[in-house]
Amino acid sequence: MTEKVAQAIQDEYPDDFAWCYGCGRLNKNGHHFRTGWQGDKTVTIYTPKPEHTAIPGFVYGGLIASLIDCHGTGSASLALHRENGYEPGAGVEVPRFVTGSLHVDFLKPTPQDVSLEAIGTIEKIHPKKWKVYTEVIADGKVCAKGEVIAVVMPDTFVEKVEPS
Repeated sequence: MTEKVAQAIQDEYPDDFAWCYGCGRLNKNGHHFRTGWQGDKTVTIYTPKPEHTAIPGFVYGGLIASLIDCHGTGSASLALHRENGYEPGAGVEVPRFVTGSLHVDFLKPTPQDVSLEAIGTIEKIHPKKWKVYTEVIADGKVCAKGEVIAVVMPDTFVEKVEPS
């Protein structure tokens, strides 16, 4: 398994929109999920911290849902950016997405002390909506599956307010 995503779409988000608790690089208390390409699929790699424990030895399901959520919106951003002719690092503004819906199925307990790999498959369903299917893998086993409907961020989100 790759240990780090080198070219993450989240590195390209403008500062005003880089505060998400899951994937915002500017949120000092956040997870800092990073999503990039792995062939024609997307990948996010994350190692849960001790505070992400549900019961000893296993990861809290909310963290898994957050991983699937941010992986989905990041994957949609990657896909639309590529459709527009760009890759991360191109130096042009990237599209931003918000979650329209999130569905998670927990298939088996997720072990605590291993890196998680979220692998996404992307489907365009509308010019402003993308569906991302994600599998969360730990120790080579699929522990959770999810689906995100990611929607291009509406212009009404442009109010630039820094969190306090």
